[in-house]
Amino acid sequence: MKIISGKYKGRVLDGFELKGTRPTMDRVKESLFAMIQNHIFDSIVLDLFSGSGNLGIEALSEGAKFSYFVDRNKKACQTIKNNLEKIGESNYKIIGMDYLKVLDYFYNEKIKFDIIFLDPPYNTDYVKKSLEKIEQYNLLKDKGIIVCESNSLDKITSQDCYQLKKEKKYGDKFIVLLEKI
Repeated sequence: MKIISGKYKGRVLDGFELKGTRPTMDRVKESLFAMIQNHIFDSIVLDLFSGSGNLGIEALSEGAKFSYFVDRNKKACQTIKNNLEKIGESNYKIIGMDYLKVLDYFYNEKIKFDIIFLDPPYNTDYVKKSLEKIEQYNLLKDKGIIVCESNSLDKITSQDCYQLKKEKKYGDKFIVLLEKI
């Protein structure tokens, strides 16, 4: 797993073998970042269900201002930390917490995001629950985007406050780009 573009292009990331994770493959990541390239520079990013930190690190490489990495798995958090230290990045915060509790935390701290990556374990309702909380707490800035990944389009329910910008299928996975309206 490599960083595909930006200032850290070509650097290899650890975490491909992390138990319980499913890293976004390079060709999918390249297409995904082409879709959101105009939103990245100077953005505040949330990589929820981070795993190795692959998506949030790619955003930092392409010019994001700051990235929050969230995963409740302690080994994943350590892997993210190792990956960020390896490339020398300092504009980040790693939070080892349940996804619903961390959304409460962001609300209480008045932290809002330009980009949110939602790539939870498949066969769960975590995307739906995350989108509901993000809307309830107004955690996405105006014109902010949410990138959802799932094995089923049915799992990605769009609230009335989001506009479907793009939808793509890659093998057994779907990537959906939602924009706050």
